Amino acid sequence: MTESMAFDRVADDYDRMRGGLERGRQSAASLHRDLVPGPVLEVGVGTGVVAVGLQELGWEVSGVDVSAPMLARARERLGDRVHQADARDLPFPDASFANTVFVHVLHLVGDMDAAVREAARVLRPGGRLVAVHGMPGAGPDELTAALDRLAVLQPPRPDTAAGLAATGGGAGLKLLRQEYEPEYERATSPRELHDSLARRLPPYLWDVDGETWRTVVEPVLAELLALPDPDRPRPQVWRMHRTVLAKP
Repeated sequence: MTESMAFDRVADDYDRMRGGLERGRQSAASLHRDLVPGPVLEVGVGTGVVAVGLQELGWEVSGVDVSAPMLARARERLGDRVHQADARDLPFPDASFANTVFVHVLHLVGDMDAAVREAARVLRPGGRLVAVHGMPGAGPDELTAALDRLAVLQPPRPDTAAGLAATGGGAGLKLLRQEYEPEYERATSPRELHDSLARRLPPYLWDVDGETWRTVVEPVLAELLALPDPDRPRPQVWRMHRTVLAKP
């Protein structure tokens, strides 16, 4: 990938399909303990749900995103503290923030190395870069079985634990901690997952061609609606990779 991916096409559906403020607050609570005192920049702020959660916990939060439609929703929540910008060219002076945060965005930024270097540049000495990244995972159930069948459509991701540790080191950051742990809980029904996939909300479905959609995706959609009680939510606990880096 050479261009950062903008979520313009899914802005209207994003919060409803991805858990909205409830999920954002859960993510913020898990990030909270790894931050150091001082202002926070969320890179890839989206609709602002994580930033709102951090703000409610007492943090001064700014955000950037490439998508104007997503930022319009973030601005309703965060005011003028959000800016349209690419992760690889942040509109801030050196050493502007005590913390930079990436939540499920490093695989979308076009050049992860450049994005991490920029995040390191705007960090103060002693500051933290905290990233939630990599492939998420939940316990085996009917929904994860359906998603596993779509894994063939997902390109290789650069934001593995090893990849981010190496990238951070190249940007002059010190690795403090890496974990794979629960980040949020959500109850999702088969119909909700079906609707999310049918509307191509996940980025890996955006450019799927018609033949692949018919042979790979449509059988999964039919399988989801054929499950017993497709409107009954199934509780899930999603685990995520978390990396904490520090600027010397």
